[in-house]
Amino acid sequence: MYAMICTRPDIAYTVVLVSRFLANPSKEHWEGVKWILRYLKGTYKSCICYGSSLTYPEKLSAYECDMVGDIDSMRSTSGYLFTYTGGALSWQSKLQKCVALSTTEAEYIAMTGCCKEMLWHKRFFKELGIDQEKFTVLCDSQSATHLSKNPSFHSRSKHIHIRYHWVREVLEEKSLYLDKVHTDDNGVDMLTKLLPKSKHEICCVIARLGTRNFL
Repeated sequence: MYAMICTRPDIAYTVVLVSRFLANPSKEHWEGVKWILRYLKGTYKSCICYGSSLTYPEKLSAYECDMVGDIDSMRSTSGYLFTYTGGALSWQSKLQKCVALSTTEAEYIAMTGCCKEMLWHKRFFKELGIDQEKFTVLCDSQSATHLSKNPSFHSRSKHIHIRYHWVREVLEEKSLYLDKVHTDDNGVDMLTKLLPKSKHEICCVIARLGTRNFL
């Protein structure tokens, strides 16, 4: 758990997944834990690599969700990844609190959670004397982007709880900016679902998880 929170976003989803069964684990869950430990042993040289603030001037955040990721509760899994100077700074993998009726709704809920956290980072950076004009949220869902910019209600979205529409005000006030990212360039997939090795490695590269030689 410590490694997942501090330095290893690549194991966040699997650690959160097996943690749901701490009260009554089975042999299958223990096998999953051993798989995580073997993975960590094989990648113990992995670390987050940061670049120059001149090379990476903006603080970026990307988010993703997996529709109905939990078959027991039928809730979706949200994930976000903040990067600064090119490297991962903060991340989360979390089960949503309500059942989403569509992929658009699940993405919209994930967007709200991501923007809440990014506003905190913006204020924290200001307290540290790091004055950055633009904080950008990257979204790979065109429908969720449209919903965040469209103040009108219609049959597909009028049931969504008002707390999730707060993100519209944030974007209108330009406290944060929303930009498009291609699905293949969204490294947050590893925080919301199990991935094949090739895709997982791509997500690690996007999060700038590299290797260093340690004694």
